[in-house]
Amino acid sequence: MPVRRRYSNATFTKRVDHQGGRHRPSRAISEPAVCKECGAVYAGRRWTAARSTSTKSQDEHLRPAEITLCPACKQQRTGEPCGFVFLDGDFFSSHAEEIEQLLRNEAKRAAEDNPLARAMEFKRGDGHKLTVSTTTEHLAQRLGHAVEKAFCGSVHYDFSHENKMARVSWRRD
Repeated sequence: MPVRRRYSNATFTKRVDHQGGRHRPSRAISEPAVCKECGAVYAGRRWTAARSTSTKSQDEHLRPAEITLCPACKQQRTGEPCGFVFLDGDFFSSHAEEIEQLLRNEAKRAAEDNPLARAMEFKRGDGHKLTVSTTTEHLAQRLGHAVEKAFCGSVHYDFSHENKMARVSWRRD
């Protein structure tokens, strides 16, 4: 059966605006590794939060840890967020401290599960009452859901699947 679809050269060429794998290193780092800024540990091909107590029997077979920077610390240094949460409305003006504290607590709770998910910056102004930038798009979604659950309002989620970016807008008048 002949194919009637015609393909052009544009179908096979690399798109210039696509940044699909830029956030990932070309090769996995050697295990174990410890972030020199936040203390996160890379072992078993995943980053985990620093343990306050180390069980000696589990760590005896491991070689000395390599000191490095975790992806979240690198991202904070370069200042390239993967998520934004925009908060606006008259309700926010009167409850700003409560909402900001809720967001900080939720970001702290998320960092316990995933040390690479962090709130980078809480910034006031710029057309919105508050803008929170995050290191992961999932944290932005989680913060938007937490504000919606606690204070109602309307939330709009906007994802860019190619560049790993999320924009969450919350508003209540």
